[in-house]
Amino acid sequence: MASRPRGSRLRRTVLAVLVTASVAVPVTGAARPAAVAAPVPPVLTPLRAATPAALADRYAANREAIWAAERMAADRGHQWRAGMLRAMADPARHFLSFDGRDGGRATEVFGDLSQSERIAVLVPGSDTDLDRYGLLRGGSMRLQQRLGARSAVIAWLGYRTPSTVSLQALTPGRASAAAPDLRAFVRELSTAKPGARLSLVCHSYGSVVCGRAASGLEVADIILYGSAGTTADDVAALHTPATVWAGRATHDWIAHVPHTRLRLPFVTVGFGADPVSPEFGARLFAAGDGGHSDYLNARSPALENIARIVSGQTPSEAGGGA
Repeated sequence: MASRPRGSRLRRTVLAVLVTASVAVPVTGAARPAAVAAPVPPVLTPLRAATPAALADRYAANREAIWAAERMAADRGHQWRAGMLRAMADPARHFLSFDGRDGGRATEVFGDLSQSERIAVLVPGSDTDLDRYGLLRGGSMRLQQRLGARSAVIAWLGYRTPSTVSLQALTPGRASAAAPDLRAFVRELSTAKPGARLSLVCHSYGSVVCGRAASGLEVADIILYGSAGTTADDVAALHTPATVWAGRATHDWIAHVPHTRLRLPFVTVGFGADPVSPEFGARLFAAGDGGHSDYLNARSPALENIARIVSGQTPSEAGGGA
């Protein structure tokens, strides 16, 4: 009888190694840079109405916070971060929130939020911070351009993302910590823009965050792309009134991550059911043949279909025509 527990432990260990290898092997790069000191940001009152005046005040307060963080970074020799912050402080850019500490948090608006009828909130995945913000910003800009007038895209870097090559990227801990903040932000946005159609657009580990936050959120759509799972067994387990969509590009390495959850001592590894599997029950959309970071590239089928979903239109289905 003693051999059965040892065999079970061995199987769990092998599966855990497979999950780790599936994520780590396709990814190269150094560990996160050392933390950059930044001042405590100002306390902002809740955004109760997205009027031009209220938004202008909010944007101005966060611009001052960015400049303060820039000065501290420059004084302490962090020239890369200081340069990034100078670009963020451009008056043409609009931030609903900013915190330069601990890798950085930022919520940036693309488009005119005061006039928007359709709003997409982009939730990024691992390895996204103030020093590596370009992918999130570029994708947000392209999605807003595709959506056109009377739309806004909000890049929600509202949590400390895990490093891709780390245990945190294989466990829901960071997502569970982020979910209350995402839920609070969406509810604040709903109050400020009560007539707008809201959608969550969730990439990679960001889909775990969206999955943990989904219960009861009043959004029209939850769009999962490049996702290894949400920790839910199926759409019903998300307890959301939203329509849940999923797409995966042909050459996305995330498809090779084992779709399992392993409850080990002190930690659960993996995110459960595959969002593009029939058993999960999401509506599927065509995402093209790109890689893990290509979904919101210009002329990507995924970009086109995500824009259609956010607009309330029908996307082309995976494996089908337009």
